[in-house]
Amino acid sequence: MPRFYARQRLSILAALTGLIASVGLFNGPTASAALPTPVSAATARGYLASLTVATENRTGYSRDLFPHWITISGTCNTRETVLVRDGSNVVTDSECRSVSGSWYSPFEGATQTAASDIDIDHLVPLAEAWDSGAGAWTTTQRRAFANDLTRPQLIAVTDRVNQAKGDKDPAEWMPSRTAYHCTYVRAWVQVKYYYGLSVDSAEKSALTGYLNAC
Repeated sequence: MPRFYARQRLSILAALTGLIASVGLFNGPTASAALPTPVSAATARGYLASLTVATENRTGYSRDLFPHWITISGTCNTRETVLVRDGSNVVTDSECRSVSGSWYSPFEGATQTAASDIDIDHLVPLAEAWDSGAGAWTTTQRRAFANDLTRPQLIAVTDRVNQAKGDKDPAEWMPSRTAYHCTYVRAWVQVKYYYGLSVDSAEKSALTGYLNAC
């Protein structure tokens, strides 16, 4: 059972507290915000050592089994909330759509000025989560994973880069900007650990190498 299940109410309360504090941001320019800071490399190495190593299984997967994007506050859904959080000088309309601003994509180091050029990346992809344990979850649990604003799981990045990543794990794909590798793998391991997901052998080997270089 995912580690988050027993702590779900506490996590929801924490998320709501943060959203209430930031609700005023949706109506005007905002400062740039970052992905929630992942655990340290040392902590990530400890988490990785405890993860189950298992062969992945995609049988029965559908993206629709992970409901997203859900309403977070007012007219703002998860995507729109992350666009505001991760952007600079973001202005939204009455429907919470970002009409201006800029977004720095840490995967490749490019800045975009149109929200339409931005995807919200699930750092651990939905298909990868399914492959490594989420197939046994309830819809409620999958919804929580797909819209998690508390863990370092959602980040605004250039759409073409996100599409190139697809559902690949760190043995198959890493950000082209090497300066972001340590942050990326620390976040990946934290998310997998929190949700009780497994890793395959190639994935664990790649993660081990990147974390050892942090």
